[in-house]
Order: sequence, then C-alpha cells, then structure tokens
Amino acid sequence: MSVLIAIDQGTSSTRTVAYDKDLNIVYSEQQEYSLQYPQDGWVEIDPLELMQSVYGTLDPVLNSCPQITGVGITNQRETTLVWDADSGEPIYNAIVWQDRRTADECLRLKEAGFEKSIKTKTGLLLDPYFSATKISWILDNVQGARAKADKGKLRFGTVDTFLLWQLSEGSIFKTDVTNASRTNIYNIHAKEWDDDLLKIFNVPRSMLPEVHASDASFGMFERNNKNLKITGVIGDQQSALVGQRCFEPGEMKATFGTGCFLMVNTGQESKDSSSGLLNTLGYQLSGHSPYALEGSIFSAGTIIQWMRDNMKFFADSSDSIDFLSLDGNSNGVMFVPGFTGIGAPHWNSEIRAAFYGITRDTTQIDMVTAAFKALIYQVMDIKDALGKDGIEVKNLSIDGGMAANTGFCQLLADCLGQEVRVPPSTESTAIGAAITAGLGSNFFSFKELQEQDSDNVTIYKPRQEIFKSDDLERWRKFLRVLMNAYN
Repeated sequence: MSVLIAIDQGTSSTRTVAYDKDLNIVYSEQQEYSLQYPQDGWVEIDPLELMQSVYGTLDPVLNSCPQITGVGITNQRETTLVWDADSGEPIYNAIVWQDRRTADECLRLKEAGFEKSIKTKTGLLLDPYFSATKISWILDNVQGARAKADKGKLRFGTVDTFLLWQLSEGSIFKTDVTNASRTNIYNIHAKEWDDDLLKIFNVPRSMLPEVHASDASFGMFERNNKNLKITGVIGDQQSALVGQRCFEPGEMKATFGTGCFLMVNTGQESKDSSSGLLNTLGYQLSGHSPYALEGSIFSAGTIIQWMRDNMKFFADSSDSIDFLSLDGNSNGVMFVPGFTGIGAPHWNSEIRAAFYGITRDTTQIDMVTAAFKALIYQVMDIKDALGKDGIEVKNLSIDGGMAANTGFCQLLADCLGQEVRVPPSTESTAIGAAITAGLGSNFFSFKELQEQDSDNVTIYKPRQEIFKSDDLERWRKFLRVLMNAYN
C-alpha cells in the first residue's frame, strides 16, 4: 500500500503521519519539545531540538511504510530562522511567531509612515508577529550577521524552508506562497518578493528562497535508504483550511492549537479588512488560488498548558474539561490571556495576562471557565470583525487539540449562536499537508476532494439562554481597561 506522509511541524511539537489514499491514518508519531523565554515577550526554539523532533517522528514512520508516494510539509508560519549558506548552521535560535521583541521597531516604522504601504501590498499589519522585523533583528544583533548577509552568505526561511534545506542537505531552498505571504515582504497581489518592502525592512534579496505553488514539486531527499519526493508545502493554518475542505467562499475554520486561528475563504478576489483582520493567500492548489481573511489569537493551548504546568490545576490537559463549568458560569471572574500581547482585531503587543473579579470564594473551576470564555470571546470579536468587513460566515468547522473538549465545543456554539462542526479527526493541519502532497503527486484530484462528503462530523447546536451578553460586554470593558493601561 502506498501512502502520503505529512510532517506537521508545530509550535510546541512535531507530528509525522502516514495516510492512505482515503486519508485514513496508517501510522503516526508525535514528539514535544521546549520553548525558550529569554526575556519578557521573547519566545525562541533551539533549531537543533526542532530538527531532532522532526527526525525523531519521521524515521519510525518511514520505517513502517515501504511505499511512499509523496511527502507534505506544514509548519508554524512566521517563525524565523537565519542560517549560514555554506554550513547550514543557524546563526541564532528560531524566533517564534509569538515573539514581541520587535514591537519598538514596528512602532518606529509606523511613525515613519510605512504601515499603509505594507498593508496594501502584503494584506498584513505592521506587527512583531510577522517575519520581516525578526530577520532585521537577527541581522542587527548577531555579531557579523549584517556583513555576511550583504555578501550573500546568509539564508532566511520560515520553518518549512529550514526543513527543506536540512532534509536535502542544502539542495532545496524554496517556500510556498502561503508561507511567503506571512513574512511582510511578499506582495500577495503580484505574488513575488517586493523590492520596496525589502528596502523598508533592510533585508537583502539574496537571503530569500524561491516561491512556489503549494502543490509544486519541491525536490527530493534521502532518508533511511529511501528517496523521497516532497510534493507539497503549506503553512499550518492554510493547511487546516484545506484539511477542513473550506474550498468555497464563506467557509471558515478555526484551529485551536498553541494559538487560535480563524480563517475564511474569500474567493478569487482579494478583500482588504478595515476591522483588524489579515488578508492572506488561502492556498495555491491545482491552479486554484483563493484569498482568505484571518483572525489570529496568540494564546489558546498555551492557556491550558499554563494552567496545567504553572498553576498545577490539573495533571493532564484533557482533564481541563472537568474544570469547565458547563453553563459557562465563572462567578464574575474574567481573564485576558495576554501572555505575549493580544492579536486580532485589537493588535496590542504590550498587554499582559490578567484575572479580574477574584474573591475569597473563587475556585479553580471559576478561573478555568473564565480562561475558556476569554478564548471564546476573542473568537466572537473576530466573527464580528468579519461581519463589519462584509463577510458572511456560512459554517464554522473547528480542529486542533481543544476541539476534543466537548464542553468547550458546546459552550462555543452557545456563545456564537451557531452550529459548530468537529470532524472525526481533529488534526486537520496534518490532513491538509497530506492533501497538498497528494495533489502534487497526482495521488488524487482536486475535483475528487471537492466531491467528498465528510462522514461522522459531530455537530454542536447552540443551547438557549446559556450565553449572557452582559458577561461579554464586561469582558470587553476589562480588555479596554488593560489596553489603555499599556498605551
């Protein structure tokens, strides 16, 4: 039996999965690794540890699957690496998408009047979230880096490009349109690296990889005495959009992983947002290249990890369901999860996390419920922003680790007043990478995917009189107070 292999390189773990032609899981391996927090608002990954997690999950899958049609890579997107062009050695740790160290530089560029041009060309805001200012920071803060870059001796990549380079021992230096579109230096309308943006961020063009369609033939690499073809590369959130089969305008997915990312297919026409959302490329598959609007929430699974590891509320993340009040009552406790700032549609990089309303009677259940509600309220803010931008959401499909929490899914449906659909496999990101690789290797066709019906989807219908609009308004007021405090 021939299989597709998906390498799903996430923010806190790597998963490698083998799928058959019907996208059933044949074999799967996952390995967590640590994040580093050198200073407040800084988030890094040791590139060696990252690659060890890739090889540690890839090798056993390769050994269990004799026939492999193609390999797909999906990855955390804006995370930035810079490495030596000759040795392939990174010159600094990977700077994670959550990292906020370049907030002052973004403010300087805004004050210089560059934000409008950047937003027009990239669809993105001028924010530390994206790769461009991370590249500049590395070049300006690692000794000798700027001089080496000017001589063409350094390479930049998001995680996909770094994996391609490492797996191929430097013979593949490429990325796809979805990852390129998250850097702040790629013009999503012309579909090319933009010289004006490179000048603004002071990034040499020689550092940049070639940009290809998501289902292109990216090249080959050898591992465990197997010659393997990489036939798909796609950023993780766009991969989940593909995995959830959001192929028509108005179809939206929400992925609850380390962060939470809502993305809606907006069709062939690029739609600029006036409400703080991001305009990006949805995918480029079989000649289809829709745009998408995205809302990014910086902390989702990290909230659960923090309550598990730091607060010791529960021993396992799956136990969090026992600490969630099923009617959403947090007894007046509110939480803003601003561990590394807050994302769409507010975009405040300085705000930090805070509870409010704690009394002598407050329990762990109140605090955990408040944390889950804070995530739901951010989803509601993004849905409202989409409405202001004229986007009607036809349906919402969710995936990621938190989609396994039935209490959370039900409360999300209650608050949104809308059905929430959960597929049988909540790992839509990995499935999307397999689909992308399958299209790139002609394992199946785009038309076949469009015609497939999703079986065994769990649908959560909203219950009456659970959602309290007063609670949402109180939470929004608390958020405004915190944002004003940090302005």
